[in-house]
Amino acid sequence: MSIRVMLVDDQVLLRTGFRMVLAAQPDMEVVAEAGDGVEALEVLRSTAVDVVLMDVRMPKLDGVETTRRICSQPDAPKVLILTTFDLDEYAFSGLKAGASGFMLKDVPPAELLGAIRSVHSGDAVVAPSTTRRLLDRFSPMLPSSGKETRPVDRALERLTEREREVMMLVAQGLSNGEIAARLVLSEATVKTHVGRILTKLGLRDRVQVVVLAYETGLVRAGGGTVG
Repeated sequence: MSIRVMLVDDQVLLRTGFRMVLAAQPDMEVVAEAGDGVEALEVLRSTAVDVVLMDVRMPKLDGVETTRRICSQPDAPKVLILTTFDLDEYAFSGLKAGASGFMLKDVPPAELLGAIRSVHSGDAVVAPSTTRRLLDRFSPMLPSSGKETRPVDRALERLTEREREVMMLVAQGLSNGEIAARLVLSEATVKTHVGRILTKLGLRDRVQVVVLAYETGLVRAGGGTVG
């Protein structure tokens, strides 16, 4: 069964380009398009979609709020944010709103297709190189964690030393394979650690691990770690 994709972008040419790339894939089908968030929400009421490719800056209703509304619904489609370096803060907000990942608009077609398939299968897409560049730029915009101990900070205390190591590397954009090589572990072991981190912190996926690590100050701009 084909992956049903919806394109949400106010630039018709971009939608046309993405549609041509996706139409050439035997396992994908563009079932809907929208030029803004309001139209996207309306279309989704009557169209079954698996993955939404979401622009962030659009008229009427931007991609961040649209993503938040989509992801708040039961059995919602996965949302993949498409962004540019000029919109870093929007990408971060989109992840917090529930998006399963983000990609740059000029990403090579093969990477975009791979991201769509990954998101559809339930994985989060946090491309290592993109994550590092984007987070280095917009993490200074995040609120300082200060000295106040918040519930989420106390939750981090439940992690073992190894789990904190893995979490920091995930937040820096490393894949399971790269983490395994860095810590001299098997990929299966790393995957187990990631699963435990998600469970202990009540997180949905690796994207939320990245967001939480930067929000709590566990990882700082430039990939630095705390403590």
